[in-house]
Amino acid sequence: MAERQEFDVDAYIERTRNGPCFICELVSGNPEYAHHIIHQDEDLVVFLSKYPTLPGYCLVSPRRHVEDLSADITEAEYLHLHQHVFHISRALKQVFDAERIYILSLGSKQGNAHLHWQVVLLPKGVPYDKQQYHALMAENGILNFSAKEMSAQAANIRAALNF
Repeated sequence: MAERQEFDVDAYIERTRNGPCFICELVSGNPEYAHHIIHQDEDLVVFLSKYPTLPGYCLVSPRRHVEDLSADITEAEYLHLHQHVFHISRALKQVFDAERIYILSLGSKQGNAHLHWQVVLLPKGVPYDKQQYHALMAENGILNFSAKEMSAQAANIRAALNF
């Protein structure tokens, strides 16, 4: 696995609270916000996190700017998104032989407002005290994958998808 590196949490908080919406920038094609895209259609985008704490750390998001799950999307849109969460989970389990898949929706109107789900695998053999929230927190460091390694992860996950 890639080596962990320290993560500047304060700079990240500043960007997420005061910068542009990173998902909208990704979707619009802004190269400063490019991520390794695994899958996209007219309604959603699935991509690797730029700041992974575990390999294959994916995000699933509507393409349009949506902030409130209970008010801004329809049931059909929700089910479409979660169909992809399900399939990404299966692909991650297959590609990385994961012990478990974590699924979270984080963010708020104060930062990272664009609705998204984090779909993250827990590799087998991680000690219990390094699992769950500890494994997901960038404060504990992020994995330093090269662009080539990230491209390979995206390609392997994409190849394992079964829609």
